[in-house]
Amino acid sequence: MTLEQHTHYVDGSWVTPLGTDRLEVVNPATEEVYGGIPDASAADVDRAVEAARVAFYDGDWRHWTPQARADVLVRVADELAKRNDDMAAVLTSEMGSPISQSRFGQIPVTIELLRYYTEQAGNYAWQTRKPSWDAANKGLDVVVQQEPVGVVGAITPWNGPQICTMMKVAPALLAGCTMVFKPAPEASLNFIGFAEAFEAAGLPPGVLNIVTGGAATGEHLVTHDDVDKVAFTGSVAVGRKIASLCAERLRPVTLELGGKSPALLLEDADVEQAVASLLVPMLFVSGQACNAPTRILAPRSRHAEVVDALVAAMDAIPLGDPTDPATGVGPMTSKAQRERVLGYIEVGKAEGAKVALGGGRPAGFDRGWYVDKTVFTDVDNSMRIAQEEIFGPVCAVIAYDGEDDGVRIANDSRLGLAGSVWTADPEHGFEVASRLRSGSLGVNAHGLDAAAPLAGMRDSGIGCERGIEAIDDYVSPKGILVPS
Repeated sequence: MTLEQHTHYVDGSWVTPLGTDRLEVVNPATEEVYGGIPDASAADVDRAVEAARVAFYDGDWRHWTPQARADVLVRVADELAKRNDDMAAVLTSEMGSPISQSRFGQIPVTIELLRYYTEQAGNYAWQTRKPSWDAANKGLDVVVQQEPVGVVGAITPWNGPQICTMMKVAPALLAGCTMVFKPAPEASLNFIGFAEAFEAAGLPPGVLNIVTGGAATGEHLVTHDDVDKVAFTGSVAVGRKIASLCAERLRPVTLELGGKSPALLLEDADVEQAVASLLVPMLFVSGQACNAPTRILAPRSRHAEVVDALVAAMDAIPLGDPTDPATGVGPMTSKAQRERVLGYIEVGKAEGAKVALGGGRPAGFDRGWYVDKTVFTDVDNSMRIAQEEIFGPVCAVIAYDGEDDGVRIANDSRLGLAGSVWTADPEHGFEVASRLRSGSLGVNAHGLDAAAPLAGMRDSGIGCERGIEAIDDYVSPKGILVPS
C-alpha cells in the first residue's frame, strides 16, 4: 500500500501545488517507497502565508473571544480522536514509530495537549487592569491586553510530528494567531488526517495552513516578510540558523532543540523501579526523542547494580517490525539517522567506553534501518557520547562520587532540556531537582505533561512550549492608559 499526497492545505481547501517538485517517502522498516508529497515552491509558501495574513487582519478569528476559539478547538480534538487509528497507521509506515506508541502515545498525547489548552481559555490573563505609577498619570489606570502576535510560521520534526506541532498550534490558535506550518518530509502524510480534523471542526479558512516540503521550503517560510513569529523544533544546528535568520529580521522565535537528559539516581533509589520507569521515555520512538534520559547517573557504589538492571530490562524490550503491537523498538526513521547513531556507537568504543549491550546493527535484519539497543558503561561525562545528542536507542551509565558530584555531572552539558531525580525521599529529590539546569524535570518520574512548561536552557532552546506559560510566546502585551 502506498499513499500519495498531491495537494497542500491552504485557506480551508486542498489546493494544487504551484510547483511540480515532489519528495519520496520511504518506509524505514522495509526501505521501500511508501508514498510521496509535494515539495512546496516559494510561490506555494507565499500563497499559504497570504491566506494566513488575510485571515488574521481581515477575518474574525482574532476578534473572537478566547472561549469561542476554544470551542472550535474542542471540536478539533473530537475529530482528531475519530482519526486516531488511521493517522497512527500512516505515522508508523512513514517514519517507523512502533504502532503501539503511535496508536496509544503519539496521537492521544496530541489530542490531550489540545484539550489542555482549550481549558486555559478562562484561566489565562488576557486582560488586566492596574493603577498607573507616574505622578503625571494621576487619575489613570493601565489596562494591559495580550494581543495575538500575528502570523506564525512553524517547522516541526519527524520524531513526534503531531505532538510537537500541537505544542505550537494549540497555544497559537487559542491566542488568536493564524499559522502556516511545514511538517518534516519524513512525517508529512499523517497530517492529511490532521488537516481534515480542523476542517471538519469548522475552523475558519486561512487560520491554519499546511505546506509540505524540504529545507528550502522551510527557509522561505522562516524568512517570509509577512510572518510575524517563528516556532521550530529540531536540531541545535538548524535552530541556530533559524535564530540567526529571525534575529536579522527582529522576529520573535521559539526554539525547542536537542537534549542530553540526565537521570540522577541517588544512593537510596529503588533501582528496579527507576529503570523500569526510565525505559519508557528512553525508548519512545526507538530512542529518537529529545527528552530521552540518555545519561544514567549512578552512585559509584551502585554502578554495577544499575548497569545490570538496565541491561536486563532493555534487552527484554522487543525490537522489530513497527507494525507489530508487541514491538517496543523499531527502525531509525532514515538511513542517514541510522548511520549517525552507528557512528556515535563507534565513537563511544574509540573513546574507551565499554559496550554492555548491543553496540551495532542487530542480527537478523537484512533490511530496515535498525540499530541494536545499546548500553555503554565506563563512560566519562567528557566523552562525546555523553555530551552530544545521539537520537537513537543508546544510553550511557556514568558513575559519580557523592550527591554534589552527581549534580555537577548532570549540569555539565551544553544541553538543558529535561532530567529527573530518583530517590526514596521525594522531598529531598525535589531539592536536588531544583539544582538541575534543565527546563523540564521530575522526581521519580521522567516525562512531559501538558501543564508543565518545557523551556530548554542553554543550547536546548529559547522560549517555552507546554503549560499555560507557552501562550506568552504567541501574544504581545499592549498597554492602554484609561481614566480610573
